[in-house]
Amino acid sequence: MKCPVCGEDCVNEAHELIDSMPSIFSPCPECSSRILDKTIPPPPEGYREPCRCGKRFIDEVYAHLYALLMSEGVFSGKEPLKAVGTPLVHPGFHMTSPPYLPENSLVLLSSPVEKKVAARMIQEVPEIRAVIKYETFTPGVVDPGLTLPPKSYELLAGCDIRANIFSSRAGPVVLYQQQSKIHIEFPRWRNPKIDAVEREVVRVNPDWFVDAFCGVGKLGLVGARMGITHVVMNDAWYAAAFWAAYNTLVNREFLEVEDVRIMADYRKMAETPVARKPQLIAETEGEQDIRVYQGDFRELHTLLPAQPVLAALDIFEKRDPAASAAALQVWREHVIGEAFIP
Repeated sequence: MKCPVCGEDCVNEAHELIDSMPSIFSPCPECSSRILDKTIPPPPEGYREPCRCGKRFIDEVYAHLYALLMSEGVFSGKEPLKAVGTPLVHPGFHMTSPPYLPENSLVLLSSPVEKKVAARMIQEVPEIRAVIKYETFTPGVVDPGLTLPPKSYELLAGCDIRANIFSSRAGPVVLYQQQSKIHIEFPRWRNPKIDAVEREVVRVNPDWFVDAFCGVGKLGLVGARMGITHVVMNDAWYAAAFWAAYNTLVNREFLEVEDVRIMADYRKMAETPVARKPQLIAETEGEQDIRVYQGDFRELHTLLPAQPVLAALDIFEKRDPAASAAALQVWREHVIGEAFIP
């Protein structure tokens, strides 16, 4: 599948990633590993090269990156190994042991790196897929009122499209995203938000399910995999809404749909990164009616039917009870049915 960011064939069908899970990060019989202490510098003998199978233990990849940072004068040699940055593997899924990385499988979020060094990382460290300048904020919409400018990380080099694979009762869901535009999330052995959606869907058995703050589509697509006839996903942030639409396309083989039509262009959407009036981004044809909108959740009721819906409100400030209560109240004033915060 054509990548919306770089235009290359770096996006796979959902089943291809799912089928790769048992082996993609597993060692061959000849692979070796050194578990390095991340709180101190790596050993002076340097790093090991990839195995003949093309994979290398993640700690060796980090030792290679560390050596590159030293050669560029970014590191003095006294920094701990973990100062290199945060590793995000592609595809991401729950793992019980550290990975042996094949080529083009690691997106690195790093604070000390600049563009020149990032370009060297892409050229000289085969496992590196992309390098992103890490900042302390969360990418995307920064306030519930949608008044402040949104924020993104800077992509320094490579293509930062990567996927996570989340488990659900109905089967796995593959979620692609552009990592510089979307908050960091990595699959664990269980996901409380998915658990909450599954519990409510089983309890209510709805015809309509709304994921009002959908991000890249995780909860909405879990609902779709559970067979709900009508699913609506919505997010005010353009990157979230687009990837929710794209992920509907990626996962279409698991859904009762014949076609997924994406009406929006990713680059064009970036010109209006935050939307208030919901705009239709994608819709399906088939037995399941799945729609994706970009807009303010407070305006979404104008597009919903006058019948009960089950809605998940995965709001920004859910740790604030007053904010959570206010969001639920606004929603319940306009929409029939049940709403919950996962």
